[in-house]
Amino acid sequence: MTNILYIHGMGGGGDSRIPSILRERFGRNVLEGCGAVNVVVRTYDFDPEIAHAQITSWTEELRPALVIGESLGALHALRIVGMPHLFVSPALNTPLFFRYMAWMSVLPGVTELLGRIYRPKEGDRQKLHFTYRVLCKYGKHRKMALSNSVRTGSRDKHFAFFGMQDHYRKSGIVSVHTWEKYFGNSYMMYDGTHFMEEEFIDSMLMPKIFEVLGHK
Repeated sequence: MTNILYIHGMGGGGDSRIPSILRERFGRNVLEGCGAVNVVVRTYDFDPEIAHAQITSWTEELRPALVIGESLGALHALRIVGMPHLFVSPALNTPLFFRYMAWMSVLPGVTELLGRIYRPKEGDRQKLHFTYRVLCKYGKHRKMALSNSVRTGSRDKHFAFFGMQDHYRKSGIVSVHTWEKYFGNSYMMYDGTHFMEEEFIDSMLMPKIFEVLGHK
């Protein structure tokens, strides 16, 4: 069994769409020399320190051949050192925006308001808590994640996909420029949104997974 650890984005979880599609695709295929491929996605805590401990334990348990990080999950994926990484819409600059949200959160009622605005869908989804203490932790989290970059000498494989219609690129939360600064030109654009559409999962993400796992 070959494991792929999929790290969901903010408000995602065990029933997130992209890993569910990947599980369905791999459920129909057994790769020569690799056997069955198991895509594992688990719901982790919104507090980045707690999340890092959870994800570290899952990595030790699963020994994945590949880690995929989606959106804010890209930072968690980067902190796993020593294996190949793929990214879907990596939101590397989210902690910079959380820094401003942290100061807002000390105002009465703001934490509750943010919780309503960014309320996840029903199901096995990450519970969000926009408190000052939690939001302030994301600056250190980003710094530690980007220490595992090409710019800092990382030998890990990194490759990202960016949607040309990704609305988060307008704010800079998702930034091709930031990616290039730390990882060079190891990325590809697709004509879709932040939430990679199924046609691009099939035509771009799946072939890249096969390539990384050593199969054409």
